[in-house]
Amino acid sequence: MSDSTTTSPDLTQVHNSIPEPHIVEHMAQVFGILADPGRIRILTALSNGPLKVRDIAGATHQSQSSVSHSLRLLRAHHVVTVTRIGREAFYTLEDRHVQSLLELTLTHVAHEDHNH
Repeated sequence: MSDSTTTSPDLTQVHNSIPEPHIVEHMAQVFGILADPGRIRILTALSNGPLKVRDIAGATHQSQSSVSHSLRLLRAHHVVTVTRIGREAFYTLEDRHVQSLLELTLTHVAHEDHNH
């Protein structure tokens, strides 16, 4: 764009705004974890409140085995947590930032879909 009123930001400021490499790596891992449609369905279901594996499987149309595998990965990365009550295990979103990311992404996709 050749708008003469547009000025480039100070490159030192740009450089300083980029997180440290280990933070960038961790951010990429979080996005990688979220980059699976099945896990997005699981997280969206959990945004409604605590659920058991069989309920998540039913709501997301996935096998209980697939849901369990995804939940293990999500637990390992502190995205979901499990609470055991007797023999029942209830999963919940551990980090509300993930719910915010899901909501923002859904808003973005809906906006993009509406404009195309």
